[in-house]
Amino acid sequence: MKTIWFLFLLGFLFSCSQNKEVKVLPDLSPYNLEFDYLPTTWDEGLPLGNGQTGALIWQKEDKLRLSLDHVDLWDERKMENLQGEPYKYSWVKEQWEKDNYKEVQGLFDAPYNNAPAPSKIPGGALEFATSSFGEVKKSGVSIATGTGMIEWESGVTMQSYVHAVNPVGWFKFEGIKEENFSPGLMIPAYNLPGESEADNPVTGQDLRRLGYPQGVVEELDNGKVYTQKGYGDFEYQITVRWRKTESGLEGVWAISTNLEGKQNSKELTQTALGKGFLGSFPTHSEWWNRFWSKSNISIPDTILQRQWYLEQYKFGSAARENTPPISLQAVWTADNGKLPPWKGDFHHDLNTQLSYWPSYTANHLDLSKGFLNWLWKNYPTFKEYTKTYYESDGLNVPGVSTLTGSPMGGWIQYAFGPTVSGWLSHHFYLQWRYSMDREFLENEAYPWFQEVALYFDGISEKGEDGKRKLPISASPEIHNNSRQAWFGETTNFDLANIRFVYTKAAELARELGNEQEAEKWESILAEWPDFAVGETGLLLAPEQPLENSHRHFSHLMAIHPLSLINWSGGEKAKDIIRKTAQNLKTTGSSAWVGYSFSWQGNVQARMLDGEGAAETLRIFATSFCLPNSFHVNGDQSGKGYSNFTYRPFTLEGNFAFAAGVQEMLLQSHENFIRLFPAVPSSWENVSFDGFLAQGAFQVSATKVNGSQITANISAAKGGKLRILNPIDGVCQVNGERLEVGQVWENEMKPGESIVLSFVK
Repeated sequence: MKTIWFLFLLGFLFSCSQNKEVKVLPDLSPYNLEFDYLPTTWDEGLPLGNGQTGALIWQKEDKLRLSLDHVDLWDERKMENLQGEPYKYSWVKEQWEKDNYKEVQGLFDAPYNNAPAPSKIPGGALEFATSSFGEVKKSGVSIATGTGMIEWESGVTMQSYVHAVNPVGWFKFEGIKEENFSPGLMIPAYNLPGESEADNPVTGQDLRRLGYPQGVVEELDNGKVYTQKGYGDFEYQITVRWRKTESGLEGVWAISTNLEGKQNSKELTQTALGKGFLGSFPTHSEWWNRFWSKSNISIPDTILQRQWYLEQYKFGSAARENTPPISLQAVWTADNGKLPPWKGDFHHDLNTQLSYWPSYTANHLDLSKGFLNWLWKNYPTFKEYTKTYYESDGLNVPGVSTLTGSPMGGWIQYAFGPTVSGWLSHHFYLQWRYSMDREFLENEAYPWFQEVALYFDGISEKGEDGKRKLPISASPEIHNNSRQAWFGETTNFDLANIRFVYTKAAELARELGNEQEAEKWESILAEWPDFAVGETGLLLAPEQPLENSHRHFSHLMAIHPLSLINWSGGEKAKDIIRKTAQNLKTTGSSAWVGYSFSWQGNVQARMLDGEGAAETLRIFATSFCLPNSFHVNGDQSGKGYSNFTYRPFTLEGNFAFAAGVQEMLLQSHENFIRLFPAVPSSWENVSFDGFLAQGAFQVSATKVNGSQITANISAAKGGKLRILNPIDGVCQVNGERLEVGQVWENEMKPGESIVLSFVK
């Protein structure tokens, strides 16, 4: 594996030559993926990616396999049922009132389950005959440089990376003695003989049901090109090229589509091969150096720390500013002859939102911006959807959508949820608060809030009590897709999204000096009811408590992530939060999936319960993830944490976990900063570097011996810094006495930095 260290050094030296100041990065090797075997299933493969292109390295039978993927590989055929007169929110309400709900299920739910598309589709694969190399001695991924590696007992080695900037992937073998060693280009099972089977969306439907013609493989000199026609005019192409080296073989691959208007894969690989594996590596490594320089942590829990770094690595592999948002599987589509679980689509009733939770505090605003750029890109599609289905002005977004934002159907309460755009507004707000980018506020964040607020105003109606309400309301994914899943009163889930939008719309309008609009939004907000609260804390809906275990904590959105009810809000707020959290414990985790544990860890951190948060997040990391760190929904431990034991791979649980660890270390959602708010008492020595707090404050902090905290804070945009006394007791901060619960304040200039020392 000496080559890997050479590659890392090469990239580091290149970075030094490009930057006068180089931040010393932490040693990331303890967090690498390392195995004494090569994974034998696609979902346990070694993951590589750049937000657009991805690969999984694994062993299929006796061959080394690289499963290749690209985010634009989609079958976007229209759902025929999503048109016509019944395709309306008002029609759904009418059937619900008539107790004729089977009509709705037949029109909206069944087609999603039965039809193979629209769907994300797989690309193809490279295979290498490696049986003569002997047994695999070790395999893994160096997360510092996003490089996969394999070593066989014969001494043969292989390195591979998906270039962090350019849309190509590389492989390099050393120690090869076979004269004719070269990759095979494997075609997805679109045309295998036999009858296709209509499996369900969770296990994945048979690829043959898509009805594609046989793809064509063209032979090149030291290369191959696979061209596959998809649905309609869509077509994609995979090219692989290689050349002999003194010690083996190196090659490059790329995927392109006919819809991109960019270089095709033939051109991409020809240009890349001219630079070579080593010649292309420095710019790849430089990107990863910049990524890892943004933030890091040091905590005494090795399980949580390692998992956090692996989540950061996957996030850096799955997100970019100029690519679609993170879908269910991002750049790692299933390579098993089937469509990916839940068609690999964009679920906006939880999945995309949770996937971006960690990006803000971890200082990756460039990558989180990709989510918002995609939403604006598909703005016309969302406007048409809102006008057609909701018969309203303003803006809503399909809860389940294709690559281009079109609705896909499914369980209608969530696939066409009435407040999806409200939850998505949260990410526009966070991007603003963590960046304080005035241009973004004026041109994107506030206009989005205006459109969503206008839509909520248009679809709401007055109830008998004079308060506004939704015609029918839901709480994902309570009662699944039954008639009972609709509520006649507005659920706390929908209400949280609505109240958040009007609260923040007023805040942003006032920030822009528009007092008249701020008052308008506040006036409408006053017409909506308060949250339904009972003996169990937040209810699902008025007089509807959560009585059974459920995977989706939709009813507590006001607590987390929307921060409308906060721990600092007084005893009433604390009582609601305590009771709501206790009810989750009382109803139990039998119906939870992995992301439920991640979400609960975040909630416990918001309650300043460090021990509880650490325990819950540890359960996620050890019981709901495969050896390569992929979250697979079901309990893999056999310890009975959940009745779900299946393994469909999705990513939102992974990234929500990372956010939970960050919530333990830094919080800033209450208009002040909490340093180490939810660390277990046993964590006496803990630190983080480069985190962001709301207000665009960059914070690095260290806690020593459990009693002394030092924080280095810089203000990119200036503003009032407010920090709550982080010591359990009276402390001194830079010579000033700070009482328990007291907030230290300081007006900072743009670009100013200060160092604070808190001592008990």
